[in-house]
Amino acid sequence: MRLTLLGTGASGGVPLYGCDCPACTRARVHSKYRRAPCSALVESGDRRLLIDAGLMDLAERFPAGSLHGVLLTHYHPDHVQGLFHLRWGVGAPIDVYGPPDAEGCADLYKNAGLLRFHRLTKFAPLQLGDLVITPVPLIHSKPTLGYCLEHNGQRVAYLTDTCGLPPATREFLAGWRPQAVVLDCTHPPRAEPARNHNDLSQALAISAEIGDPHLVLTHVSHAFDTWLMQHPETLPASACLARDGATVRLPNA
Repeated sequence: MRLTLLGTGASGGVPLYGCDCPACTRARVHSKYRRAPCSALVESGDRRLLIDAGLMDLAERFPAGSLHGVLLTHYHPDHVQGLFHLRWGVGAPIDVYGPPDAEGCADLYKNAGLLRFHRLTKFAPLQLGDLVITPVPLIHSKPTLGYCLEHNGQRVAYLTDTCGLPPATREFLAGWRPQAVVLDCTHPPRAEPARNHNDLSQALAISAEIGDPHLVLTHVSHAFDTWLMQHPETLPASACLARDGATVRLPNA
């Protein structure tokens, strides 16, 4: 199993429009620091699954027939906007799996085109080829799922967008014991409680609660990037900051 992070940014991305903070200034000069909408690609055998569809160039990245499905965490625009273009294509249908959100996003349900929507049930495993996917509930402003991915003994959890974890999800992960977790960490440490997204303190606490797996911090804002530029030695050895295009390190089973 291979998990590639296609985008690692919060909703505004990095650089943020009109912002001249240190992180946004750096990203305009060095493309490796840019952050596209948060998304990933899972490859297992000859199967390729997209996690979230916020990238606007999906048709160029994935020629017809090369993508075998989409796992949506939730229906906020920065996670589904790429589907609005794909749906008007021609050819075989594309299966889109996601949370049971009656509203979805705009008219995607009503005018689905190529897209075939499937509503998932929390903690009910879905098998696609040799990949087992278990959706787990997260805490966000719309119905949101994280995905626990298992292939030949390799286990990785992809958990964005969330602010903390529901007790049932935390209990499941502690027993499931992923080797790596890609986790929402939008904000630097904050004095006031965060809403909808983790800050660094919350993300590190979640990791400790589920057994300290290899931790990859994603859905990163320009504010968190700037804070890390000013506090470069902050992250523990077991954690790293996600970058667009990076592959999540997984042990061989």
